[in-house]
Amino acid sequence: MAKSRSQPFEYVEPLGARVLVRKDDPKRETKGGIALPDQAEIPTITGRIVTISTQIEHDEDLPLRQYDKVLFHPKNAIPVDFESDNQLFVVPVEDVVAVFRRDEKEK
Repeated sequence: MAKSRSQPFEYVEPLGARVLVRKDDPKRETKGGIALPDQAEIPTITGRIVTISTQIEHDEDLPLRQYDKVLFHPKNAIPVDFESDNQLFVVPVEDVVAVFRRDEKEK
């Protein structure tokens, strides 16, 4: 029996108290408008939640939802080798330090 080639993964589901975050593109320009050389970049620790684990989805104490823009601590973020640009990270919920909201009623 011949083995078929494995199909590429199409979905990543974080387990436990974790979220899958697509990291924002690194900044190539400072706030003052100064363009940075290619080898220099301002580290970005913001991104959008792509998906959340079932545990977080059912936890009313955690105000995280899919597509939320978040600020996260990158130390424990695990890169996911899923896309060529490798901008996906599995982030423990305790490393998500802030959620950006337009107004307080969005909770």
